[in-house]
Amino acid sequence: MSNGVADEDPQLAARREKKHIKSAWKHEELREIGSIATWSLSSWKPGNGVENLRDENFLTYWQSDGTQPHLINVQFPQKVYVVQISLYVDFKNDESYTPNKITIKAGTTFGDLQDLRTVELSEPSTWVDIQLSGDQVLSRRSRPVGAYLFQIMIKSNHQNGKDTHIRQVKVFAPKLPAFPDDDSDDEIPFSTPEFEPFATIR
Repeated sequence: MSNGVADEDPQLAARREKKHIKSAWKHEELREIGSIATWSLSSWKPGNGVENLRDENFLTYWQSDGTQPHLINVQFPQKVYVVQISLYVDFKNDESYTPNKITIKAGTTFGDLQDLRTVELSEPSTWVDIQLSGDQVLSRRSRPVGAYLFQIMIKSNHQNGKDTHIRQVKVFAPKLPAFPDDDSDDEIPFSTPEFEPFATIR
């Protein structure tokens, strides 16, 4: 059965997506690359699994079913370069299931994941755009993060909620080949001294 969103005209979908990317980048300079990744979760309630994060339907959602932190793992077959991860959350409907503290990690495997960004949210009912370069607003100078594995960690929810709801997740890269030939090691924007040892992710 169609959910009423999957059959949307591609051009209309593109225009709708453009409105959600609030940045200095032109829409045509970004590409959504989540479809080439393998997605996994730390837990899920039956009927509210990983497919609901990618179904283009704001009426469905992933619901965790375990102890915090709750994890979304996005694993690529080769190194990719990501500038922004966007999540759609809806406090108006989800209340205590809505995340209020999220950390993005990146690495080669689960054994070498390193923190990139942590954001705190206040009752959002919209797209939440997390710039991996650390910039407040995405720009043409924002440095993408090169890694094989990105992890979205939900550390806590509003109102001390236990389980979480996330309705959509998008992973954005510059509009370049998905797997660039350039394998240089200067793409990870760790700028503080404590992160210097992790400036290379293989």
